[in-house]
Parts: sequence; structure tokens; C-alpha cells
Amino acid sequence: MTETRPTVLITGAAGNLGAAVVAHFAGQGARLLLADRNAGALRQHYGGIADAELVEVNLLDREQVADRIGQAIARAGRVDVLCHLAGGFHMGERVHDTPAAAWDLMMDLNARSLIHVAAAVVPRMIAQGAGRIVAVGAAGALKGGADMGAYAASKSALMRLVESMSAELRDQGIHVNCVLPSTLDTPANRAAMPDADASRWVEPAALAEVIGFLASDAARAIHGALIPVLGRV
Repeated sequence: MTETRPTVLITGAAGNLGAAVVAHFAGQGARLLLADRNAGALRQHYGGIADAELVEVNLLDREQVADRIGQAIARAGRVDVLCHLAGGFHMGERVHDTPAAAWDLMMDLNARSLIHVAAAVVPRMIAQGAGRIVAVGAAGALKGGADMGAYAASKSALMRLVESMSAELRDQGIHVNCVLPSTLDTPANRAAMPDADASRWVEPAALAEVIGFLASDAARAIHGALIPVLGRV
């Protein structure tokens, strides 16, 4: 990065991973644009950060994304890093039993949201001639699994979008990469899987460090990578 104090846009900022990624970049002195549909959670978690702009936005509304994120970037003057953390999880049906609503929800949250954010961010990065984009995929979507076809397909779609964006934008100074975590060690996951060995899960702070690396100059030779982050050995 040529900027000593980058502007970092983080979607899904109000979640557990969002908090870890915000802490990572705040510790580096970055200017933060924190986007989430939950305005109350944004204010609760980050209202005291002086150098952060909170952006309430529904990432499934393309016009709203263009307006609200576009205005936030305009006020900041630039956007150096996009960390696209927003997404969702659903499982429970076999493929032939998958309701249309479940399919649409997964494709919307995990693929369409990236397209909408990219439409607001990429033209500005092209104009700057530089930028870093890091999306969050899923190690579990590297192959299909029973009862989670819609989720695996939607995260796989996100990975293909990342690869396509990288091929399209590399020559314009923009790096696009993706992290593929296994199970995150969050309170929700511990509650949902009380008998699992959480010691082998991925700590959000550890994943935030990998995301931070991909957003840094140290990753200047990495393009279109899908990087598994699988927790402790």
C-alpha cells in the first residue's frame, strides 16, 4: 500500500469476525468504514471509535449499497482495502428437498452481496490504480457435503467471483483474494455444537491476522488465492 494510513471498508462489521478484523486494522491506525445492516450493534460496538464511520446498509439492496457506501467512500476520499466478511450459513435439507427460499437466501448473502459491494468499490479502486479486496469463503465449500448443498454452492460461487475479479483487476493494481476458514470459534458455534472440540477451531483474531496480511504490501505477489485457514493442529 502506498498510503501510510489506509481507509478500510469492512462489511459484516458487527459480527464476531468483524470485531476481530476491526480491532486488527484499528490497531494499525487505519481509517475505518464499518458496514452492517444492524445499526444498533454497530453503535454498541464501535460508537466510541473516533476515526470510524458507521454505515447501516442492506447489502442485498444494490441501490442502497451504491448510495450509502459510495457516500462513505467519498467522505473518506478513497478506499484502500475492502474486507468482505458479510455472509450467512444454512443447512439441513438434502439437495432435492432444498426450498427455493433457502437457495435464494444463500446465494444472496454469500454471492450477490459481493457483487453489490464490488460495484460500489471497484470503480474507485480502478481510479486510484490500487486496492486490496479480501473476501471470506469457507473451507467446507471446497467440496459438497450432505445437507448443505445450497451453502456449499453459494460459497463456491463467491470463490469463483474472487478468481474472476482477480483476473479482471490484477493489471489495474488491485489484489483480490479469499480466505477459507473452517469452523470459527464463536459463542454461537459453541452453543450450536457443545460436544465439538473447539480447541481446533479458528480463532477470529487469528483469521483477522490472515486477512490483514492479504491487505498488506507483504502480500503484493498474491492474486486470486483461496487460502485455507484451518485452526490449530
